[in-house]
Amino acid sequence: MSSYTPKNILITGAAGFIASHVANRLIRNYPDYKIVVLDKLDYCSNLKNLLPSKSSPNFKFVKGDIGSADLVNYLLITESIDTIMHFAAQTHVDNSFGNSFEFTKNNIYGTHVLLEACKVTGQIRRFIHVSTDEVYGETDEDAVVGNHEASQLLPTNPYSATKAGAEMLVMAYGRSYGLPVITTRGNNVYGPNQFPEKLIPKFILLAMRGKTLPIHGDGSNVRSYLYCEDVAEAFEVILHKGEVGHVYNIGTKKERRVIDVAKDICQLFSMDPETSIKFVENRPFNDQRYFLDDQKLKNLGWSEQTVWEEGLKKTIEWYTQNPEWWGDVSGALLPHPRMLMMPGGRHFDSEEGKGTSFASGPNQTRMVVPTFKTSSSTQKPALKFLIYGRTGWIGGLLGQLCEKQGIPCEYGRGRLEDRSSLMADIQNIKPTHVFNAAGVTGRPNVDWCESHKTETIRTNVAGTLTLADVCREHGLLMMNFATGCIFEYDAGHPEGSGIGYKEEDKPNFTGSFYSKTKAMVEELLKEYDNVCTLRVRMPISSDLNNPRNFITKIARYNKVVNIPNSMTILDELLPISIEMAKRNLKGIWNFTNPGVVSHNEILEMYKTYIDPKFQWANFTLEEQAKVIVAPRSNNEMDASKLKNEFPGLLPIKESLIKYVFEPNKRT
Repeated sequence: MSSYTPKNILITGAAGFIASHVANRLIRNYPDYKIVVLDKLDYCSNLKNLLPSKSSPNFKFVKGDIGSADLVNYLLITESIDTIMHFAAQTHVDNSFGNSFEFTKNNIYGTHVLLEACKVTGQIRRFIHVSTDEVYGETDEDAVVGNHEASQLLPTNPYSATKAGAEMLVMAYGRSYGLPVITTRGNNVYGPNQFPEKLIPKFILLAMRGKTLPIHGDGSNVRSYLYCEDVAEAFEVILHKGEVGHVYNIGTKKERRVIDVAKDICQLFSMDPETSIKFVENRPFNDQRYFLDDQKLKNLGWSEQTVWEEGLKKTIEWYTQNPEWWGDVSGALLPHPRMLMMPGGRHFDSEEGKGTSFASGPNQTRMVVPTFKTSSSTQKPALKFLIYGRTGWIGGLLGQLCEKQGIPCEYGRGRLEDRSSLMADIQNIKPTHVFNAAGVTGRPNVDWCESHKTETIRTNVAGTLTLADVCREHGLLMMNFATGCIFEYDAGHPEGSGIGYKEEDKPNFTGSFYSKTKAMVEELLKEYDNVCTLRVRMPISSDLNNPRNFITKIARYNKVVNIPNSMTILDELLPISIEMAKRNLKGIWNFTNPGVVSHNEILEMYKTYIDPKFQWANFTLEEQAKVIVAPRSNNEMDASKLKNEFPGLLPIKESLIKYVFEPNKRT
């Protein structure tokens, strides 16, 4: 294993959180190294983070922006820099949704300036670029092996997209100009000195003030957390032992849900989680999980040293001893801070007491564009859809369909159980129809609902009813995506008989709590004459990479049951839902293709069209019951009502071939 010894290191962004721990560690452990820190002292930087190094003879601080090519070139030459550790970046995902251009400027353009300076001066022996695990995008919830360094980059938010873009530049300069580059991708980091826009310090400061801890969404999102000193040691190892041209994941296999992090902090502050935690609107997109394979870094000799309980206690102790470290951070402690990122200080746009000049929800500020009067009169569009469920599968597909059909649509920002936020959405957007594709189905499946009953009720029952009531109050039709998993085969509807459940039949399946809530809310929605209920079953689409696709699921199982069921081909039926809205259809509809298809029949098609070598095995319902928490619904739905309204609707097997397997056919 080769070893590298630097002489003069430039660390960008080292008045920030992670880089300050790295700088202090290197200055302390290597007095022969000269460390030059370049930082523009943005809102999340603080010179006090570098106090341990202030009196060290091998430390120098320069206030400046990496976007200044003249300054960067000057520093590289006058300080004889041979090594760059590039941490400087805008990193808070929430801010990137509202001020994405600032992220492009800092994260991509700033990196480009540094790379070009390295090329021009020709003296850099190591360029360590600090990236993030978020460039990989969302990890499958059932994945047991994390993303390795050669995994595809699939960023899902403006922040991670700019970090992936910066990585591409780094890689290109390494290949085109031979720059000795190394890239790191790290999990979440926590510890002393962190600006409280991030989850753990925000929760700690709120707990110190006796306030509730706001959780985006339902708190089921999973993250991996590393203590800052362990991460600083990782960079020390990569600096000396990392190989040029390589990427290194800095991660941990120990994962935690956000809700569990909040509960741990509540416990250490002797707070009751039931009353101290509140659920707020989610981000526009919030990756469910990031999971890294960190074996490559371990091969260099690094390993995580600080267990979660120890690191969290250390962090809490530091914040309780340094409550004023960051000054007034009340704006950062809001559930969705909107920060005006300006060099030289922290400037918050408080959500409270503001007028209506910004068309915004609690977590997203749009760019302000001047409006101009025109001679033509402005007319309300014939159709405008308000969609709830932006981050869900069906909700996302609906938005894409509206775009293709030229139908104006916007996603709701309010939470379903928050009546005032729903009313604000309707007043701001002024829709002609509302689509509800939001709901709790459980992650990775409905078994989750068995241990999260109050959360399931809050969204599936209370939230849906609240939205229906608000829509009725405003004279709006609500297209409600429900489920047909509220029935099971019985004596009157035996398996294989062709006798399906009709819209007026009473639900008879109560095996899962998820199904109970959906049956309950469907019965109550009958009292609302402004609701169109669409009973979806085992949804399938042509996207065979989507983990929520029924075909994708069963193709990944070791064993499957083999029972005929009614199913919904989204590629055919979602356009029909839009047409139903145009026709202002109401009441309950079995939203499935006519007929049934079994698991084995689907997998036979999969084998014929996709993978001739594909194999699977069956097991019985009794065997299945041993590996699941809640029983599953199996039934046939009578789709004749939908077929009569839309005579061109294909039977399930024909629809599968036309919309799913033929487009994916492999020759």
